[in-house]
Amino acid sequence: EESLQMWDLNKRLEAYLARVKFLEEENEVLRAEIQSAKGSPAGESWRAKYEEELRALRDALDHAFREKCTAELARDNLYEEVQQVKSRCQKEQAAREAAKKQLSLSRKELEEERRAQIWLKERAVQLEKEVEALLEVHEEEKAGLDQEIMSFSQSLESFRCAPVAFQPVEVEDYSKRLSEIWKGAVETYKTEVSQLEGSLCQAKENLWKAVEGNQQSQLQLQHLEKDLVGLKARKEMLEESLARQWQEQRGEAEKFQLAMEALEQEKQTLRAQIAQVLEDRQQLMHLKMSLSLEVATYR
Repeated sequence: EESLQMWDLNKRLEAYLARVKFLEEENEVLRAEIQSAKGSPAGESWRAKYEEELRALRDALDHAFREKCTAELARDNLYEEVQQVKSRCQKEQAAREAAKKQLSLSRKELEEERRAQIWLKERAVQLEKEVEALLEVHEEEKAGLDQEIMSFSQSLESFRCAPVAFQPVEVEDYSKRLSEIWKGAVETYKTEVSQLEGSLCQAKENLWKAVEGNQQSQLQLQHLEKDLVGLKARKEMLEESLARQWQEQRGEAEKFQLAMEALEQEKQTLRAQIAQVLEDRQQLMHLKMSLSLEVATYR
């Protein structure tokens, strides 16, 4: 039994020694390759190239971050400008509504002035008709009085009285009264006509003011519409610029994200390689320790 155990230990020792020898040879080969890679200019250039590429990628990342900050600031500025344009559009919309209200009030005043003018014209025509009627009545009364005077003079001639002794006091008083009534009517008519003319001039002046205010409101409305169109065009241009900057920033962010993912993948690969090398060395150390224990036990 002891000889069998010794034979088994010899076989295991032989296998361990072969494995250790193989691993030591492989370790020496790897060490030589590492030393040659460290000492060779190609390895140094590769390392320098890798470090330079890593530095360039870091610089690009910093530049992208700065560009991102700049784009965010530009975006905030554009957002503020858009808000200002919106507030200005709202103000101009309110001014436009106020101008429309003023225009509607001016139109109402214009319609009222037109109605007043039509009423004044109708009133003037009516007064002219009344004056004509008064003139006709006056002419008829005058003709009647002339006829009465003629008949009265004829009756006086029939009585053969002296013409000097006759004094038609009542007729003269009546004619004076009629002339005074006529003058009063004429003066009243002139006063009403002057009042109508004054009100007509005032209506014309109000109409002219209303028309002028309407024209100014229309001009102001046209200016506001032009400003609104310009602001809408600027708003669309700012929105297009903002969308374009968003697209560019998104594309650059995707590129940098891909570069970061590639660097991260390369980092993980390097870590895995380093971990594998450390694990191999750890296994070698454990194998050496176990072989030393086996050798000590065998001895």
